[in-house]
Amino acid sequence: MTPPFPPLPPFPPGAPFGGFGRGHGFGHGRGHGRGRGRRGDVRAALLALLTERPMHGYEMIREIAERSGGFWKPSPGSVYPTLQLLADEGLVAATEGDGGKRMFQLTEEGTAAAAKLDTPPWEQVAAGVDRTEVSLREALGQLAAAAMTVSQAASSSQKTRAADILNNARRELYALLGEDTPAEEDAE
Repeated sequence: MTPPFPPLPPFPPGAPFGGFGRGHGFGHGRGHGRGRGRRGDVRAALLALLTERPMHGYEMIREIAERSGGFWKPSPGSVYPTLQLLADEGLVAATEGDGGKRMFQLTEEGTAAAAKLDTPPWEQVAAGVDRTEVSLREALGQLAAAAMTVSQAASSSQKTRAADILNNARRELYALLGEDTPAEEDAE
């Protein structure tokens, strides 16, 4: 019996979302935490975010992910110990917020430490990332999600049509690699 899908080719070193296709799911490559790519300075990011307003841990994780364009999503396992360390150093204070969530805010010492930061860490993480690569991988993720939905909810004839669509898409993608592309397009 042949496997239903051929193995995925490896992604080039340093590519965003480096772990896709290695058995870890989307974006969970070795050394990349739970996020989609590079790691940043969690400590600096938390200090920078808390200059704006008090936040709870998951809110900070979400903000970092959004501000980095999805390239960096620190895990709770890195954010909460860092918040505890910042509290131990007297840079943040925790209070009970709405719904029992711990809200963190900067102390005077924390405000002084945050003022010394240059570029926000999420900007450093996203710098130099090829946006067309990101767009392509997001489209791939959406296509995979659609295919999974069809495989779970479609009728037999719909599944057959979906397989034909996917096979045509695969052929078109490989044909794209064979096209002669002018140098100007490659530079864009």
